[in-house]
Amino acid sequence: MSDPDLKLTEHDPRLYNADLAPIPKSRRTWGWFEIFNVWANDIQSLFGYTLAASLFITYGLNGWAVMAAIILAGVIVMFLVNLTGQPSVKYGIPFPVMARASMGVHGANFPAMLRAIVAIFWYGVQTYFASTALALLLNSLLGSPGGGQLLGLDAVAWLSFVLVWTFQVVIFWRGIEWVRRFLNWAGPFVYLVMFALMIILWLEAGAELLPAIGDLFTAGGGYEGGPVAAFLAITGTMVAYFAAVVINYGDFSRFVRSDREMRIGNLLGLPVNVAVFSFIALVVTAGTVVLFGERLTNPTDIIERVDLLPLTIIAAITFFVATVGINMVANFIPPAYDLANLIPSRIDFRLGGLITAVVAFFIGALWVSVISRLGIAGFVNALGAVLAPFYGIIVCDYYLVKRQRLDVQQLFSTDADAAYHYVRGWNQRGLVAFALAAVFSLASVWVPALQALDGYAWLIGAFLGGLFYWFLMRGPAAAAAQAAATGGD
Repeated sequence: MSDPDLKLTEHDPRLYNADLAPIPKSRRTWGWFEIFNVWANDIQSLFGYTLAASLFITYGLNGWAVMAAIILAGVIVMFLVNLTGQPSVKYGIPFPVMARASMGVHGANFPAMLRAIVAIFWYGVQTYFASTALALLLNSLLGSPGGGQLLGLDAVAWLSFVLVWTFQVVIFWRGIEWVRRFLNWAGPFVYLVMFALMIILWLEAGAELLPAIGDLFTAGGGYEGGPVAAFLAITGTMVAYFAAVVINYGDFSRFVRSDREMRIGNLLGLPVNVAVFSFIALVVTAGTVVLFGERLTNPTDIIERVDLLPLTIIAAITFFVATVGINMVANFIPPAYDLANLIPSRIDFRLGGLITAVVAFFIGALWVSVISRLGIAGFVNALGAVLAPFYGIIVCDYYLVKRQRLDVQQLFSTDADAAYHYVRGWNQRGLVAFALAAVFSLASVWVPALQALDGYAWLIGAFLGGLFYWFLMRGPAAAAAQAAATGGD
């Protein structure tokens, strides 16, 4: 079955529920604007702004070169997600179902659960950080009442955390359509406020702003390895920032009406969007030099220096919206589908999302007092690095092994002779390819010498995963499986 508009004639309940099933094109409502807002929400967080602003002052590189490196990173990520997004547009399936073609109908749970663990952890952490924005708002209105603390949080902090957690639960419980509406509203809203902040600082700084921008565009040097190494480091850093969404991008592209609209959304949302957002960060940072005498890259520090209640309220709302937006994109939708893929007959998108939220509640609540001090973040980052080979495996399988042809019917079949059953539902060659490439991925996190690769370790891990998979799938048995999976083409 290659026509995504056809319904499944039969399916195994152990692999199927309505949320994992192919979405017919007649029921898809997303266009380029929705995809643009996926990326807008992904970059428009407190961390995203701080990262963009710091790139201009950390590496001692000419500002034009920094912009070029940022745009190049956007182009690279656009290329990567066009590859992973195309099959989900064609067949209407999410990431864990797509992974069945290469890893087996049961083996797909391995990469899906690794992705879920990473996402659930950061969902809890980001929920806490979103609550700090709401706490900023409440404290500005209530006059910072303070009080006793429980697990490192006072009464206002706890109230803010519970409200943010509940707000996110309400959105996802209403379904993916409400998530889409929130992202479509949040993206433009954050842009509007950031433009307003840029204009305010520009007016306040006056004629001194342009010379300050010029200073940021003057190369300062000093980065170990020289300007070429600095350029590559900036590009790699930005690629690594988006890596979490790259592998499961099909969770979003399956809702898009056409491949063309997906590509337009990726173009506007990645190289164009990242360039514009970075320019705003550049101007605002230059404005802080003029007004406060130092380069401030953290938006909360800027708001505190301005010390205007109306601006504080607007900024707090903006930070809240931006952080919830990235949480929905990078950390909620992926585990909701991944958990649903684990036991489809019992877990749907809603229940998967609820499990995500409940576990994340305890992670966020314990972040200040316990988890942030245990070094767990390093372990979770290692799991994130391990996901890189799966990207290469999935892309290699679809484009080089399966030749862009899938039998969707058999993605939901556990028959022993089904195309994606392999050995008891697991593709052992895929596991071997993953294991070999994962050695490098883990080393890039734990071996200091390899950490100098900055963000390129993810790309290298993905390349190695694809390379090993392609080599292992060239044998006679693999060729027979390929012929079955592609209908003999």
